[in-house]
Amino acid sequence: MNNEKLPKALLVGVPTNDVSDEENKESLEELKRLVTTLGFEIVGVTFQRRPSLSGAVPLGQGKLHEIAKRTGGTGVVKMGPPVKKNKAKLRLEEQQIEEEEDLYDPASEFEEIEEEKEDEQFDPAQKPDAVIFDCELTPSQIANLKSAFSVEVLDRTGVIVEIFSKHAKTREARLQVEIARLKYLAPRIRESGSSERRGGGAGGRGAGESDMELDKRRIRDRIAELRREIAAIQKEQGTRRKKRSEQPCVALVGYTNAGKSSLMRKLTGSEVLVADKLFATLDTTVRALYPESQPKILVSDTVGFIRKLPHDLVVSFRSTLDEALNASLLLFVIDAADKSWRAHLDVTKTTLGDIGVNDETSSVYIFNKIDLLSINELAELKKEFPRAQFISTKNTADIKKIYEFIRDFFEQEMSDDNLFVPYHVQGAVGDIRESLRIIQERFENDGVHYTVRGKTEQIKKVKDKYGL
Repeated sequence: MNNEKLPKALLVGVPTNDVSDEENKESLEELKRLVTTLGFEIVGVTFQRRPSLSGAVPLGQGKLHEIAKRTGGTGVVKMGPPVKKNKAKLRLEEQQIEEEEDLYDPASEFEEIEEEKEDEQFDPAQKPDAVIFDCELTPSQIANLKSAFSVEVLDRTGVIVEIFSKHAKTREARLQVEIARLKYLAPRIRESGSSERRGGGAGGRGAGESDMELDKRRIRDRIAELRREIAAIQKEQGTRRKKRSEQPCVALVGYTNAGKSSLMRKLTGSEVLVADKLFATLDTTVRALYPESQPKILVSDTVGFIRKLPHDLVVSFRSTLDEALNASLLLFVIDAADKSWRAHLDVTKTTLGDIGVNDETSSVYIFNKIDLLSINELAELKKEFPRAQFISTKNTADIKKIYEFIRDFFEQEMSDDNLFVPYHVQGAVGDIRESLRIIQERFENDGVHYTVRGKTEQIKKVKDKYGL
């Protein structure tokens, strides 16, 4: 048993006026799961509605001091040295501040503080080691909040990047995550790095580069190096993918933790990682449908999606998601027991659209975890989505139903034909068994008569190759 104490985290939501209470609640619940997946123990959740996330810190003074009491900080933002700005930029910032003050109702903040005054005494054992925000913070905001709270400060993007860093297994996934991580860290160097200048070039003349400039240059060079490595890997993968392109392929897509890996494991009989954690799968896995069909049908499991997924991570994992781009059939795996499944489906579709997957690709909804629904809830879903499939990956009969659905889908595009293969023709039987489905075979003195089923172009390819 592992008795190691987990670091403690306080979660902070900062919903703006366009975010409903329900959306804020769902987003914070999701952040809880993300932070737990990262390895923190959650000791509290709080939020404050604000007109915008801009400013030195995204919180009002009351909420800032309230959180500082829990972390042992001063609640005072230690501002860095003033930065020279032109008059136009200063005026624009002043105008933004004025607009925010016009929108912001301080009464709402005071009401929240009054409600929490009774609980001002916090248990020292529950002191947070980190404060994690359910939004994306600017580098300067993170630095300011750290000075006010005297503990580590993370934003939602930082949490997701760290989870990806821990869960990436294959070399390509690790390289992709490192690029996203470096892109996330690069603008934050200014807030934490030294600005001391190093000597210039030959003879030490000239101003030289500051530590910050050197760090940024190292990051740019490292990203360029990583991209070259990924390009080499993708070239090799492209060759393998091209070889597979003639084979039927189905891709499992959906929100993280919807049950894609569980379904993949049952459909292919493979040891795919199944865990009740967000982003348990980051590496695309491709396996053959099992029991193996003829022709062979490939099934690919892809990285799960999530709301507010950082753009750089979507871009970084584009090659991983190419399996979905090249698939003939997309199975949208949906957690039917999650009340937010509609929003999750929207996120999945939007993300797939960002990488170029369009509505022309055949797709079907797979509502998973129906064992957690009531009879009435399931009936309503079936009425709304008559063409969808409804399953529980725990039910063997449901897995068989999906297996047959996939096989029948690809056989719709196939036709039957007759082939006669003389015994002296080498290699033909192996190709036929690998790329076509044998409906019937009849042995004679000079060869074998086959009735086969497959794509017209695949049958023609075998005939032309062996002169059948």
